[in-house]
Amino acid sequence: MEKLQNVRGTYDLYGAAKRKAKKVIETASKVAEKYGFEEIETPVFEFTEVFSRNLGDTTDIVTKEMYCFEDRGGESLTLRPEGTAGIVRSFISEGMQQNLPVKLYYAGPMFRYERPQKGRQRQFTQFGVEMLGVATPQADIEVIAMAYEFLENLGLAGAVTVEINSLGDAESRKAYREKLVDYLKQHYDELSEDSKNRLEKNPLRVLDSKEDCDKKIVENAPLYADSLNENSAAFFQEVLKGLDLLGIKYRVNNRLVRGLDYYAHTVFELTTDKLGAQGTVLGGGRYDGLIAQMGGGDVPGIGWACGVERLSMLLEKDVDLPRPIAVVPVGDDAADAALKIAYDLRKAGFRVEHGYSGNLKKRMIKANKAGAYKAVIIGSDELSAGKVTVKDLDSGSQKSVNLDNLIKEI
Repeated sequence: MEKLQNVRGTYDLYGAAKRKAKKVIETASKVAEKYGFEEIETPVFEFTEVFSRNLGDTTDIVTKEMYCFEDRGGESLTLRPEGTAGIVRSFISEGMQQNLPVKLYYAGPMFRYERPQKGRQRQFTQFGVEMLGVATPQADIEVIAMAYEFLENLGLAGAVTVEINSLGDAESRKAYREKLVDYLKQHYDELSEDSKNRLEKNPLRVLDSKEDCDKKIVENAPLYADSLNENSAAFFQEVLKGLDLLGIKYRVNNRLVRGLDYYAHTVFELTTDKLGAQGTVLGGGRYDGLIAQMGGGDVPGIGWACGVERLSMLLEKDVDLPRPIAVVPVGDDAADAALKIAYDLRKAGFRVEHGYSGNLKKRMIKANKAGAYKAVIIGSDELSAGKVTVKDLDSGSQKSVNLDNLIKEI
């Protein structure tokens, strides 16, 4: 029989790595709730159209990476590759348009068939936020501030850089697209095959190419800032002014774009050089055209998402569990009492390790290995007098304690 193992690109998350990932989600959730966001949970799979309409037919996610399958009823379903599409589908199908603005956050597994690498797997956990129904720059400032505070609370603010750019409104985007296509056509023969295919349908994606031949051409491509109309430039300046007011440092990156047409105005990424070539740990932007594209009316939106495992890899310190109390019965006569004492201590909020077997010496060794800071030693003679021994495992001191006062004493 072949040895059972996990599927390539998946992993078992436990121990220290799981504790770090849990800390990332808990920290992000607390910050999001401070900003007035509420948690939402959408299904792990949706009708394929939810993602194909959202992501566009020319993206790598749709053409190469989605896990699609046909169910027994003949419906095409897809494991979610990202979080925004499901949130917008829920916003439309649940009639949330009646209570704008809608501020939601989510955390859960996503699935993409891509080459596994450090911090990037085929099943990964994503945390994200979406603010729907606010068209003003204040929304952009607030979601970036929230992202920055989240990373600050993780102790990572000094390890990441906020990169930001503006895509402007539809008019600005059209003007830039024309300039970019004219420029790229002059270098058509030098482009990679993927970029040649994208040139007509989605030319902005050429700017994201990882191919060396494309990177060289992109270096001299027109700058987006030169195509912003007056309103778009003013919107962007308001966002930057707000970040300055809050003391959030940033770097304007004129090459930072999003390939899909529903993106508008602010796009941003938080990057680091601590994870090798794949430097982005959090990314977001304004998507004012997405909800209309998915059939939900002209409602603006902005949000961001991060890969939980990638972020947890940046946490230098382990996340320790609270040190336990060891409950150590001496002899079979003390077993029932130990069970009841352990139960009462846990109900009082303590983490308890119960010494199930072995003599006193072996049980005390186990208590020390578990990192316990106190041991409650229960002997049959003491029990008959209504007492137990409480030993401080750090100092070695111990004393006899009345059973009725045990929780108060600890």
